[in-house]
Amino acid sequence: MTSRRRIPAPWTVEQIPGGYKVLDGNGQALNYIYARHTKAQADIAKVLTSDEARRIAVNVARLPRLLRSRG
Repeated sequence: MTSRRRIPAPWTVEQIPGGYKVLDGNGQALNYIYARHTKAQADIAKVLTSDEARRIAVNVARLPRLLRSRG
């Protein structure tokens, strides 16, 4: 039998050097999204731009609310 670990809401987004991280309600890091400030820098590093990374991080942080409203 597998047990499911609960990840407490609310999830929040924190800007870090080089990107963003998504934290659960206890402050545990769930996700890191790396970015660069300009498109050229992002292309060279093969990562997202800061704007793209921020939008993804915010959408990840919204998942608990989205899943709750679907249930």
